[in-house]
Amino acid sequence: MQLTSLSIINYRNIATATLELSGGINCFLGRNGAGKTNLLDAVYYLSFCKSFLGCQDSQNIRDGEKMMMIQGRYERAEAEEIIYCGVKRGQKKQFRRNRKDYVKISDHIGLLPLVIISPADEELIYGSSEERRRYIDSIISQCDPQYLDAVVRYNNAVRQRNALLKQFEGQMPADRSLIEIIDLQLADLGNRIYGARCRFAEWLEPIFTDFYHLISGGTEDVAIRYVSGLQRYDFADGLRETLARDVALGYTSRGIHKDELDFTLKGLPLRKTGSQGQKKSFAIAMRLAQFRYLTQHNGFRPILLLDDVFDKLDSDRAANLIGLVAGDTFDQIFITDTDRRHLLEILAQVNKKYRIFDVDNGLVTESQNQ
Repeated sequence: MQLTSLSIINYRNIATATLELSGGINCFLGRNGAGKTNLLDAVYYLSFCKSFLGCQDSQNIRDGEKMMMIQGRYERAEAEEIIYCGVKRGQKKQFRRNRKDYVKISDHIGLLPLVIISPADEELIYGSSEERRRYIDSIISQCDPQYLDAVVRYNNAVRQRNALLKQFEGQMPADRSLIEIIDLQLADLGNRIYGARCRFAEWLEPIFTDFYHLISGGTEDVAIRYVSGLQRYDFADGLRETLARDVALGYTSRGIHKDELDFTLKGLPLRKTGSQGQKKSFAIAMRLAQFRYLTQHNGFRPILLLDDVFDKLDSDRAANLIGLVAGDTFDQIFITDTDRRHLLEILAQVNKKYRIFDVDNGLVTESQNQ
């Protein structure tokens, strides 16, 4: 799968841009704040119907403008796909595939698989357990629409249960029939989600470990362990056992919405013991494992976005990562960098066609110095 052209109007600081893209490597070169990451974000948006920067749709519209538009032309499975997104202030987002509106935007997820490696991946290490659950859920959901549906329904049921618990105002209700109905739904959906997460975690660890060792150039002892309360108790029983406590707390204290990924380096918590380079290598290896998973399940390679990926990596780890990128494992890649000489040194080591685009205050032009 390849993104062959990209058109942008009023997306963040980019007033207008129309790019013809390489099927190999596309490089966005410019100073910090020039708009390089916004270009990657536009590509991401076309796959996931949202910004990876966490902005609301209206916040992506360029200052002073009333609307924004992103359109991409893809070659996928020997066919052409045209994906369009338009947002007007105060109106519902429009998302179209081949000029037809989606009935549900969630139906688009998984059509155009994509993996991004960015500084935001530090949240996988330092952030809350919600970030790590989101990592699992986003990967499985791209390959399994039924899993995505189960996660959405489960989260809705948790919100309903929590709202009901708050209504009890700390007092156990005489009639528990409504909460028992919600608990049955939670147990059914939660067990399905738990099973899928267990299978994914079992697949993930050896693949992740191989990628980490390739990047680090050594045999540092690293591990990822999936931790869930369902490893210790039956879901339905757990909800019944904690009902009195949940009523007092006003929220649901047990369930797969509390699951976690435990990261260790040499048997110790990565967050506390790892160097910056080790932590970044860890996060990159997780994303590359994600790439492998999507490739195996879809039968073709996702697009790979690398945003400021070489920062905090020593020269050996950067060289090892370049060696990975240079191989046949990856097809279309997008890279941002601030240093032209550094970028050209990287491209000299990679046997792929490439295009370089200069980015300056939202203005994007194809570089004449390639």
